[in-house]
Amino acid sequence: MKINKILIIALLMLASAAMGQKYVTKTGSIKFFSDAPMEKIEAYNNQVNAALDTETGDLVFKVLMKSFTFEKALMQEHFNENYVESDKFPNATFVGKITNAGEIGFQKGGTFDAQVEGKLTIHGVTRSVKELGSLTVSDGKILTTSVFPIKLSDYEIKIPKTVASNISESVEITVEVSLAILNQ
Repeated sequence: MKINKILIIALLMLASAAMGQKYVTKTGSIKFFSDAPMEKIEAYNNQVNAALDTETGDLVFKVLMKSFTFEKALMQEHFNENYVESDKFPNATFVGKITNAGEIGFQKGGTFDAQVEGKLTIHGVTRSVKELGSLTVSDGKILTTSVFPIKLSDYEIKIPKTVASNISESVEITVEVSLAILNQ
């Protein structure tokens, strides 16, 4: 609950600042992929909320866990009920910063490497993360992309031994979010 309050405060702070340096979206995309010996599992979520302050580099994401869709309905049911416990932990969040924001040409455009650090919360567990990504600045929008692994055990997501060969211990997360200037 505390992280949700922090996220709401962060989003409000971003939204209340000067126009032209704050970028937001409600339709970002996150995919996860599990490549296990017995089965490959993919899920997509196109309802990702995100905000970026280009002046400070502050970056926040909020993901409704029940918005992930799977090829098979049973996988989606197991994901929500047994693994991430979506009723108990409805959101995943990231609150952090682009640490090299000063090196990114937000005003001139182009594609830039981004170093991101912050706190990722999944399944009620918060961990510090440090990842690389890419930002493409063009036509008043910023496209952010990143691909990184997470270990399910780091977020106390337990996989029963009976299906352990179906689900990888580490899943690949792909984030692609197109942010537009606030109030545009």
